[in-house]
Amino acid sequence: MYAPTPDAWHEANRARWDERVAIHAAGDFYDLDSFRAGKDALRDFERAEVGDVRGRTLLHLQCHIGLDTLSWARHGAARVVGLDFSEPAVETARRLARSLDLPPERASFVVADVYDAAEAVPDSAYDIVYTGLGALNWLPDLSRWAETVASLVRPGGFLYLAEFHPLTDCLDDETGSAVTYDYFSRDAWVDDTPGTYADRDAETVHNRSVEWQHPLGEVVSALAAVGLRVDFLHEHDASLFARYPALRRHPDGYYRFPADRPRIPLMYSIKATRPAGG
Repeated sequence: MYAPTPDAWHEANRARWDERVAIHAAGDFYDLDSFRAGKDALRDFERAEVGDVRGRTLLHLQCHIGLDTLSWARHGAARVVGLDFSEPAVETARRLARSLDLPPERASFVVADVYDAAEAVPDSAYDIVYTGLGALNWLPDLSRWAETVASLVRPGGFLYLAEFHPLTDCLDDETGSAVTYDYFSRDAWVDDTPGTYADRDAETVHNRSVEWQHPLGEVVSALAAVGLRVDFLHEHDASLFARYPALRRHPDGYYRFPADRPRIPLMYSIKATRPAGG
């Protein structure tokens, strides 16, 4: 439900994520055994749009347990740093990095709020700042986020953001065909659903989540306002999960609407560069 932002929203969200780390690390959704054996956690369009990362430094904001972060290291990034506000998540990521024989100078992880990233990470600027799917909805202030991002991208470097499309949060959950929720709402979305996207039946105690919807125009405008040049905005007709019952899994692993239904964007991606003289 939409509601004014609860005073304890940050503590509620962190308690929720802290509790779910063990569930995610042990479950089939993240499948850490397959990851250790070489499975890539990144999506094909992310790899194509980011391009060659060999020899480059990369900062991953809101990294959770670090699979995407460490995948960039496997693709040749000279140094990756992951940041997350959940201490159990960061400890899990550090253990995972050690199990892959990645030394701290190649892959390190920091416990900090994303808004405090500039003071918390080991380097002042990075070739690439990366944010993966399901991150922006946890942040109430995109202007502050964009300022943080811009301060961490070196001149000539770029932000790469992949996210679920905000339009998907406006449609009815049953069919995904009717506009039910306000696209431009600035209220928080407060939910108390138990379990987790990785295991709907998991027994959990800390179930409150507080999230925000950010229209696409707000995201692009926030990046432009801090001097980043938007190189592209791509919208994708596929999702990572069955957001609506009508979505069907395709051989490439993505979920899409059937061919007889009009398509809508389910994910989007942005690359925004800091000018070399900026």
